[in-house]
Amino acid sequence: MASQLHAFDYLARKRRPAASEVCVLFGDDAYLKRLVYEVLRREVLGDESAEFSEEIYEGRSVELCDVLDALSTVSLFGAGGRRLVVVQEADDFVSRNRAALEQYVDRPRSTGMLLLDVRAWPKNTRLAKRTADRGLPIDCSGTGGVKLRRWLAARASNVHHCELAEEAADFMIEVVGPQPGVLDQELAKLAVAVGSCKTVTLEIAQPLVGGGRARTAWDMLDAALSGHADEALRQLDRLLLAGENPIALLAQISSNLRRLATTFAIMQHAKASSGRVPALRDALAEAGVRSFVLQKSQAQLRHLGRARAGKLFRWLLEADLDLKGQSQLGPRTILERLLVRLAQPREPAGESSVAAR
Repeated sequence: MASQLHAFDYLARKRRPAASEVCVLFGDDAYLKRLVYEVLRREVLGDESAEFSEEIYEGRSVELCDVLDALSTVSLFGAGGRRLVVVQEADDFVSRNRAALEQYVDRPRSTGMLLLDVRAWPKNTRLAKRTADRGLPIDCSGTGGVKLRRWLAARASNVHHCELAEEAADFMIEVVGPQPGVLDQELAKLAVAVGSCKTVTLEIAQPLVGGGRARTAWDMLDAALSGHADEALRQLDRLLLAGENPIALLAQISSNLRRLATTFAIMQHAKASSGRVPALRDALAEAGVRSFVLQKSQAQLRHLGRARAGKLFRWLLEADLDLKGQSQLGPRTILERLLVRLAQPREPAGESSVAAR
């Protein structure tokens, strides 16, 4: 049996690995687990009378003997006698029965499937290694990058019956973040919007995606990085009055700021090692800045200048620690201080532009 797959890879495959006697869904993304579970359920039980062939247990209270009895009991209705036994929140169940589960993976005593839903699944345990060899472990952790973009494009085509332009996919991930469930909801909305057009372009996605707090937080950061402190503070006030958690708000804007800080670090490292500094656009791309915001990001770094660009990592760490109790300042004041630091004009004395390097 193949070693563990990520959920995106498993869902994208036209020829998936055969349903095994033991499958493990591990990770922290409940939406991905639900998608994979629905596929496995159809493969094991089919579509007819499956409710008679499935048992679902809570891992904190179920005993191993009950799970094994359910696996060995032949259903009288549907599914050809096959069984699907699911243990939810099974971390404690696995810890209590690790040795017995290792034996079961080696010698399954059922033609059905045991499906374990866990958060943690360390690869170096004997149970994980044996499951990778003989079962089907699937990583349902949230992730970004190319895998997420490809899954989103495939989801658009296969489920929502529309095409998703690459720049539109990048924009959605930038605004919403690597949250497959929320991205799928946004995609459903876009599929309705395109109608007969059938292609979701960047121009279509921009006014529609992240229409609430996520988009407002992005606009707040844009205002600060273009020097408009008054507008950034007004946006912050709206978000806090709407009930946004200050720590979550900092997390939303931190990804963009970390990319700008990484860009500056790339340029400084290149200068120190070779004496040559790459073009700002190339450094931004290397730092993970998407093509549709390259021009804006260049302007933001020009606004910050070298001195403040070099302080971004420290400012973000300071704000994070202060929000989590290190400072006596209130959360609003901590976020206001960060926005004002970003918005104030670049100090002209003795400072050369980042863009000129």
